[in-house]
Amino acid sequence: MAYGATILDAEGLRLTADEKAFFRDADPFGFILFARNLDDVEQIQALCADFREAVGRNCPITIDQEGGRVQRLLAPLAREWQPPLDHVQLAGEEAVRAMYLRYRLIAHELHTLGIDSNCAPIADVACAETHPFLKNRCYGTDAAAVARIARAVAAAHLDGGVLPVLKHIPGHGRATADSHLDLPHVAAHPAELEDSDFAAFEALNDLPLGMTAHLVYEAYDDRPATTSPVMMRLIRERIGFDGLIMTDDISMKAMQGALAGNARASIEAGCDVVLLCNASLEERISVADAAGSMTEAAQTRADRALEARRPPAALDILGAERELAALMGGQVYG
Repeated sequence: MAYGATILDAEGLRLTADEKAFFRDADPFGFILFARNLDDVEQIQALCADFREAVGRNCPITIDQEGGRVQRLLAPLAREWQPPLDHVQLAGEEAVRAMYLRYRLIAHELHTLGIDSNCAPIADVACAETHPFLKNRCYGTDAAAVARIARAVAAAHLDGGVLPVLKHIPGHGRATADSHLDLPHVAAHPAELEDSDFAAFEALNDLPLGMTAHLVYEAYDDRPATTSPVMMRLIRERIGFDGLIMTDDISMKAMQGALAGNARASIEAGCDVVLLCNASLEERISVADAAGSMTEAAQTRADRALEARRPPAALDILGAERELAALMGGQVYG
């Protein structure tokens, strides 16, 4: 039986009886955690167990733990990091290794809590116009360098038993608006996009999971990539990404219209899974109904992604911290 084509969240620190009943029926592919769901180690582990018990399987549980402005887990639950771009710039020629170590430590923290996925790496290529909401979350301005660092970040997660989610396909770096609040438009010529934005993702097209960008690429379509069959074909055929594709959060303001309609349009465009965050139970129910169950192709990608999940390799935490500090001149944390 196919999984539900959704990734959903919870309202609080433990599941309510209504949430448990809903998740049991809807069987979402996985879940995502936010700050409101995080209190202490035992509570987080218990909530993760609640999710998995509700769907009756070892479903993936993800989070946004990039470091910098976007880190749901804070001290004392986790290390607090400087923004990724600052980290890369401080590390200089050692950026690939430094970013591997950073995210290997993050993966260890997540896995210990029962969280086995993270919405990273970011392969968006920054430029002079990149909106501040995203810019210092990026890894650089050169597509090849960004791809090398993102590859290391993905490897760090996999080595730590955590599935990486590559974002934001096919590239969010040219957005001059915050997609949480507005719908960005990109007017760049296809040749520019292919040489830079798309190229970074093409170099990473073998990763197991990816997340869409809520951007309009005017040279291709007047719909956001998330709901554009044109852009989804480009992601699959031109970029060559054959992992499981989840939408970015469809409750973001870039996605205008009803949530259920956005969910349906995303699946029809070619997304495998709909991500819905910060919604009421009624809204989650409507989106789960609209998204339905995974298609056969989506289920195959989902199973393949889960097969990439493996037990974490042994980690010398003190050794990793010391090496990272040496690479960073002691300027490791935010």
